[in-house]
Amino acid sequence: MAVKASENTEIIKKRIETYTKNIDISEVGMVLSVGDNVAKIYGLKNVMIGEMLEITPDVYGYVLNLEEDNVGVAILGEESYVKEGDTVKRTGKIAEVPVGKEIIGRVLDGLGRPIDGKSPIKTKEYSPIEKKGVGIVQRTKVKEPLYTGIKVIDALIPIGRGQRELIIGDRQTGKTAIAIDTILNQQDSGVYCIYVAIGQKQSSVSFIYDRLMKEGAMKYTAIIAANASDPTALQYFAPYSGVTMGEYFRDNGMHCLIIYDDLSKHAVAYRELSLLLKRPPGREAYPGDVFYLHSRLLERSAKLNDAHGGGSLTALPIVETQAGDVSAYIPTNVISITDGQIFLETDLFYAGVRPAVNAGLSVSRVGGDAQIKAMKQVSGGLRLSLAQYRELAAFSQFGADLDKTTQEMLSRGRMMSELLKQRQYDPMPIEKEVVLLFAANNGYLRDYKLTSVKEYEKELLLYIENNNPEIYKDIREQKAISDAVKFNLIASLDKFKNIFLED
Repeated sequence: MAVKASENTEIIKKRIETYTKNIDISEVGMVLSVGDNVAKIYGLKNVMIGEMLEITPDVYGYVLNLEEDNVGVAILGEESYVKEGDTVKRTGKIAEVPVGKEIIGRVLDGLGRPIDGKSPIKTKEYSPIEKKGVGIVQRTKVKEPLYTGIKVIDALIPIGRGQRELIIGDRQTGKTAIAIDTILNQQDSGVYCIYVAIGQKQSSVSFIYDRLMKEGAMKYTAIIAANASDPTALQYFAPYSGVTMGEYFRDNGMHCLIIYDDLSKHAVAYRELSLLLKRPPGREAYPGDVFYLHSRLLERSAKLNDAHGGGSLTALPIVETQAGDVSAYIPTNVISITDGQIFLETDLFYAGVRPAVNAGLSVSRVGGDAQIKAMKQVSGGLRLSLAQYRELAAFSQFGADLDKTTQEMLSRGRMMSELLKQRQYDPMPIEKEVVLLFAANNGYLRDYKLTSVKEYEKELLLYIENNNPEIYKDIREQKAISDAVKFNLIASLDKFKNIFLED
C-alpha cells in the first residue's frame, strides 16, 4: 500500500520530537608550554582554581594559577607524556581521594592511589582534599590522653586526642623515631594512624613500612608516601590527602592520629611550585601564603563534641631546623599554629640522652588536661627539677666546689635523666611509666649506681608483673594512685629493694 506524503511528514515530525541523543560539550584548551612538572594552558576561560584537568588519559593537572590569558597547572603524573599543543579537557571536579577503612594497611601516593602492588582500593566514598576545618561550635576541649609510650613525653609534654603537637629539631635527632613509637603504642587503643612521608627517600619509607609490619602496626595504619623522586605536586598534595582520610575517622566517631614527616619539605615543594608559576617570592623566597598553607592543614585537627560523634583527629607535624634555629621562617610559622612543641636537641642526642627531648624548651599548651590523675601525681615538679639539673650540670663543669644541696640536686637529676632514657621501638604502657616515676620520686633509686638504673627498671617492672599485677590493673582502671594502690606499691617496692640489693 502506498504511503501518502502527509503520513511521511507526520512520521518525520514524531522522530524529531522523540530524538534524545546527548551532545557531549566540554571546554577544551591547549598546552602552551610544559617543564619542571608545571604547564601553561590556553583557552579554558571558565576553569576553577583547584580543578582537575585531563591532559592525557593517564596524566591529570591541578589548577593553581588563574591568569589573564592562561592557567598555571601542576602536572600530576609523568611529565614526558605531556607535549606542547596537546588538547586539555576540563573535568569540572576538584581533587578528591578515597576515604574509609579500606585505606588501612595500604601504602598510597599523594593522591590516594595504591603504590604497594596490591589490589585497587574499593571505597564507597571520596572526599575533596581541600576543606574547611570544623567550626568552634562542633569542637570541645582536648581532654582525652593520647599516650606515646615515651616516658619523658607522657610525663612532661602530654598529648591529648585532637591536639596538634609539633616535633622539631635538627636532622638525625630522632624526630621520626618519636612518631613511629607513638604509632606502635596505639596498638589496641582504637586509634587509627596515618603516616604521611613528604620528600623522603623511598628506602626510608620502605624501612618504616617493614618495621610497622613487623610490630603488627599496619593493621591500624596507612602510609601516604610522596617520595623525593615523585613530582613536586604530589609532595604538595600528600598532607591534604592524608588529613582528608583522617577526617573520615574523626567525623564518624572514631579516633585518628596523623603524622606529617615533614612540613619543612612540604613548604619547599610549595615554594618550588610557586616560583615555577611565577608567583612573587617573599621571605626566603617562600610565597606570601606559606603560613596559610600549613594553618589550613593543621586547623583540620580537632576533638569533636558528643553531639557530633565525639571523634578526634590528632596531628604530630614534624619540622626540621638548621643548627637548632627555631626562629627561622617555617619553624616559627608552625610553632604559632600548633598547641605546643617537643624540641629535640642535638647536644643531648650525642650525649646519649635518647629521646633527646629538651624539657626546658618543650611545652604542651593542653597540659594536665591530657593527663590521667595518676601521672599528675608522679610528674609534678619533674620538669623544673630536670631544667635545674641541666643548668647546674653546665655550671658544675667549671670545677667549682659545690655544697651538699647542689650535689644532691645533681645526683637526683642524673638519676631522673637516666630513668627517662628509652630505647627506640619500645613504647611503655602508662601504668608502668607511673610505677617507675613513683619509685624515683620516693627515693628508691638513691641506693643504686647510675649504671644500675636500667637494670633496676627492667627487673622492677618484671617483679610487679609476676608478683603484684593488680597494681598495674588498678592504675589502668582507676587512672589514679589511691591509698590502697599506694600501700601495695610501697610494699612491693620495699620487698623488691631488699631482693635487688642482695643480688
